[in-house]
Amino acid sequence: MHDFPNDLARRPARGVSAGLRYRLGVASRAIAAIAGGYGVAALSAAALALCLPAAFGMARSEAAMTGTLASFLVFAVAVMWVFAARSAWRAWIGLVIAAAPLGALLLVLPTPGAGA
Repeated sequence: MHDFPNDLARRPARGVSAGLRYRLGVASRAIAAIAGGYGVAALSAAALALCLPAAFGMARSEAAMTGTLASFLVFAVAVMWVFAARSAWRAWIGLVIAAAPLGALLLVLPTPGAGA
C-alpha cells in the first residue's frame, strides 16, 4: 500500500465517541426525569383533582389535596422508570405514553365553575 497523506483508510472515524454518547444519554434521562416526571405528576394531580369529586363525592379541596399528595408518588415512579428504561428513547416514550391519556382526560373533563 502507498502512504499518502490523505489516506482515508488510516484516519480515525469521526463521529460521536462512546463516552460522549453515554453522557448525552444520561443528560437526556436527567431532563426526562426532571421535566417529564414533573409533567406527568402535574397532569395526574389535575386529573385526580377533577375526577375524585365526581367519582366519590369528595369535596373539591380534599380532592385537590389528594391529587397533589398522589402526584409525589407519581413523580417518584416516573423518575425510577426513566433510569430503569433500556434507553433514553424508551424513557421518553414511556413518559409520553403516561402523559397522553392524562392530558386527553383533562381535555374532556368539565372544569368546575367554568361554565356559563
